[in-house]
Amino acid sequence: MPSVLPVGDPVPADGRLPQDATAALGELPFGIYVHVPFCRVRCGYCDFNTYTVPELGGHGATIDTYAEAALAELELAQRVLADADQEVPSVQTVFVGGGTPTMLPPHDLVKVLDGIRHRWGLAPGAEVTTEANPDTITPEVAETLAAGGFTRVSLGMQSSVPHVLATLERTHDPANVDTAVAAVRAAGMQVSLDLIYGTPGESLQDWRTSLETVIGLEPDHVSAYALVVEEGTKLAAQVRRGQVTMPDDDDEADKYEMAEEILSGAGYGWYEISNWARAEQNRCLHNVNYWRGANWWGIGPGAHSHVGGVRWWNVKHPAPYADRLASGVSPGAGREVLTGTQRHDEEVLLGIRLVEGLDLTLVEGAGRAAVAGLIADGLIDGRGALRGRAVLTVRGRLLADTVVHRLLTT
Repeated sequence: MPSVLPVGDPVPADGRLPQDATAALGELPFGIYVHVPFCRVRCGYCDFNTYTVPELGGHGATIDTYAEAALAELELAQRVLADADQEVPSVQTVFVGGGTPTMLPPHDLVKVLDGIRHRWGLAPGAEVTTEANPDTITPEVAETLAAGGFTRVSLGMQSSVPHVLATLERTHDPANVDTAVAAVRAAGMQVSLDLIYGTPGESLQDWRTSLETVIGLEPDHVSAYALVVEEGTKLAAQVRRGQVTMPDDDDEADKYEMAEEILSGAGYGWYEISNWARAEQNRCLHNVNYWRGANWWGIGPGAHSHVGGVRWWNVKHPAPYADRLASGVSPGAGREVLTGTQRHDEEVLLGIRLVEGLDLTLVEGAGRAAVAGLIADGLIDGRGALRGRAVLTVRGRLLADTVVHRLLTT
């Protein structure tokens, strides 16, 4: 089953935010995340908040009714932010994730985007992304999305090797990635391809095959994430029973270094530890704004939001989510107000992941003294440090958690 929600303070029934959180609402970028919690099947490695149609049994925010529930939460968000008595900036980014968002009819995805546009407006050049399973993208779907205002499609390719996809329980036909990319590109949208490495049984040659297939498709953007075995998933149970064996840390490092070599050799520059783009304008601005601590409202069951140092999350299941909204009550399950220390630590944790690196004025005491050792260990670039930035080397990217720990040492 999907992972459990954090424990936090209650969310007011009307969703109202503390005044301090909204005082500078207009000073940072504002984005909307829309979580569509539907999948045809539950992949064995996935612990995202997703549900198959049989699991829902027709109750709550179903595929047929989801768009209306999402619009109801957008209405709630508009009231909450209007009550803040601060100007809300136009929406700079929209990201529709899941699940498989394109299980919804494309006109429903456009309907939700229209709801966002109607309430706040979209900034000039706004980035509007939806994730998609390659099997769900046809020329007609792509054209509808593009005509409705979508600018990017992020395709869950994961691998081009059939036995790796089978282990992951991914159901799409690898050949459909090519046709989906062509459809998205023909509709005038940017293409991002998502990969997973470190699947049990995946060889280095398998991973090279996937990377070379990606290069041949010439996407605008590539994400590559190491497989993480999450507790409560089918894959975790298989590992525990010895049915599958996870690769070791050296295998993961070799595959990351191969990704950097092949992608950079093809002209893709890394801009975040797990993300590469053909050019700066092809970066996923929505995720960049997450990493830079901007504001966003998360729509949908289990979605997380952040405004001005207040983070909250919605109830997970689509049934109570829809019921609360139908009753005029916030679907928020809990929230936390971040302390100054927590916000600083997150700024370090997230900032170090970016290609421009971390401003070293944010590092104090023993953490600042650790910088020289991190350079000597080959984890931070010495030339970047001379410019006042802590920039990870390739080895540093592999050991980013270690770098953060040493920088936050007091």
